[in-house]
Amino acid sequence: MEKIDFVVTWVDSNDKKWLEDKNLYDKKNLDIKKLNDVSKYRDWDFFKYWFRAVEKYAPWVNKIHLVTYGHVPEWLNENSEKLNVVTHNQILPLTALPTFNSQAIELALNKIKGLSENFVYFNDDMFLNDYVTPEDFFVDGLPKDYGLFNAITPHLNGIEHTIVNNIELINERFDKKEVIKKNLNKFFNIKYGLWNIRNVLLLPWQQITGFYEPHTAVALKKSTFNLVVEKEYKAIQKTIHNKFRTKDDVNFWIVRYWQICLGQFIPQKKEFSKMYYISSDNNLLFKDIQESNSKIICLNDSDSVFNYEKTKKEIKSIFLNKFAEKSMFEK
Repeated sequence: MEKIDFVVTWVDSNDKKWLEDKNLYDKKNLDIKKLNDVSKYRDWDFFKYWFRAVEKYAPWVNKIHLVTYGHVPEWLNENSEKLNVVTHNQILPLTALPTFNSQAIELALNKIKGLSENFVYFNDDMFLNDYVTPEDFFVDGLPKDYGLFNAITPHLNGIEHTIVNNIELINERFDKKEVIKKNLNKFFNIKYGLWNIRNVLLLPWQQITGFYEPHTAVALKKSTFNLVVEKEYKAIQKTIHNKFRTKDDVNFWIVRYWQICLGQFIPQKKEFSKMYYISSDNNLLFKDIQESNSKIICLNDSDSVFNYEKTKKEIKSIFLNKFAEKSMFEK
């Protein structure tokens, strides 16, 4: 079996040095501030449960690469044999540092020393929620993913501008008709269920209008990542040097899109993962955690959380009930 690494990014938004640096470089432009509000950085203190879940549900993982500003959780066992702590200055050029732009950081993940060819990238709000196998992420060296198109729907202060920037570059490189023709069974597949209707309805559009975004951990090939960085060097370097998110950014999803357009993927079941927006009513999320209805869950922060401390306490209680034992990644 080929090695599969996990990569996860994390920031301690309460770290004094990080806050000092962020405030020093912070922009006064209102649009940029909205793209970089508190929900983009806020630490919910769930991260130890991310590691406990990995140890329980994916003991086969080769290595975990934790990418941080330079700080680590106080409870972290940095000597764990499966852990590699990676700081931004190890993967990003000095001219781009310090950075507070997650999209810039993610575009440099291929620079991690010792990273396996096949790896899975997690945000720190994406948790394993049930037992997974290597074949849940890669089959015969190909990433599991969705060959599903989408119509981009802009939201105020959303990420859609970045998606549009990605798609502009993709449409310059790939012909939609040829992409579908070469991998018809990957774009119309029984695993998608009714979601196949998406592709049928978007067939009249000659160019790619977008891809379905599952908001889950993403299986990636380092060689494809390297190729995209080479081919789209100018756009990627521009993003890498934006210290905060801007509307001109691209993001690492372009690597995922590239894999899909090349047909370098195996269709994934649509029920594999589930995203939840944290809100004042999290009963569906609690039920999923307790019953392991989804293999991966994403707890998406938002500005609709009105009682942060109360909500955090409730979710931590649910996680603690499920993952009561310390992992090898804790002191």
